[in-house]
Amino acid sequence: MKFSRAAVKEALGDGLLSFPITDFDKEGRFDADSYRRRLEWFISHDISAVFVAGGTGEFFNLSLDEYRDVVRVAVETVAGRLPVIASSGLSVASGRAFAKAAEEAGADGILLMPPYLTECPQEGLVEYAREICDSTELNVIYYNRGNGVLNAGSVQALAASCPNLIGLKDGKGDIQALNKIIKTIGDRLVYVGGVPTAEIFAEAYLAIGVNTYSSAVFNFVPDMAVKFYRELRAGNAEVVKRITSDFFIPFVDLRDRKAGYAVSLIKAGAEIIGRPAGEVRAPLTMPTSEERQQLERLVNIAKQ
Repeated sequence: MKFSRAAVKEALGDGLLSFPITDFDKEGRFDADSYRRRLEWFISHDISAVFVAGGTGEFFNLSLDEYRDVVRVAVETVAGRLPVIASSGLSVASGRAFAKAAEEAGADGILLMPPYLTECPQEGLVEYAREICDSTELNVIYYNRGNGVLNAGSVQALAASCPNLIGLKDGKGDIQALNKIIKTIGDRLVYVGGVPTAEIFAEAYLAIGVNTYSSAVFNFVPDMAVKFYRELRAGNAEVVKRITSDFFIPFVDLRDRKAGYAVSLIKAGAEIIGRPAGEVRAPLTMPTSEERQQLERLVNIAKQ
C-alpha cells in the first residue's frame, strides 16, 4: 500500500472514480501492454482513484493468475500517483486469495464483491465480509449489490467488527435504503455510487451526501464524464440536464436491451474511439452492428 487509510478515504469521498476495462488480445488473453497504455491514458485525466479488475473490468471472468497480472501491471503503471483498488469476493476462500494477491501486488484496497450465486441471510453476509476483511491489511470497500445487499444494521455490525472496512459502494440504487445506511453509520464509512451508469443516479446520490460514483463511460468519453461530474458538483443543473438527456438516457436505453451490456457497451465504446480492449468473455456478448452504430452516434454527441 502506498496510501494511508485516511488518504484512500479522502480519494474515494471526493472526485470521479474510474473503472477501466481489462484488455484482452485477439486470442482472449490478458494484454498487459495494451492495459498499461490504457491506464496511462486514464490517469492523465482528472480522477481520484483507479478501480482495476472491477465489474467493468470483468473480475468475474478472470482467473486468479490473470488477476495477479492485472493488479501488478496497474500498480506498476499508476506508480503511486493515485490509489489503486482491486476486487475480491465470490467465496470466503477465493475472497481471501484475491485479497492476498492484491496485497502482494501493492494495491491500496479491495472492492469486496457479493458472494457467488446463492441467496444469503444477513448474518451470513456479515460473516462472509468479516472473514475476508480479517484476512487482509488492505482497505475494504463493500459492494452492496446483487445477492450481497446488506441492510443498515448489518453494515453497522460489519463496520464495528472490521477497522479496515472504509467504504460502501451502492450497486442497488435504492436511495431510501442507502440514505438509511448513511444516517445510521455516518462518516465512519465513505459512500460511493455504483449502479451501472451511475451518472443517471448522480443527482439523487448527491442529495443524500454521496459525492462520488464510478464512471464506466469514462472508458470511452472521459472528457464528457469529467465535465458532467464537475458541473454536477458545481450545481449547474442545466448542463447536467442537457448531458443526461442527450447522452445518458439514450445510453441507458441501449444498455437495457440485453443483460451484460453495462460492460459490453463499454468495450464497444473503447473500440469506437480507437482504444480497443478486445471482446468481452462469455457469458457476456458484444453488441450487434446496429447497436454499435447507435453507440457511435452517442460518442459523437458526447464530443460536441
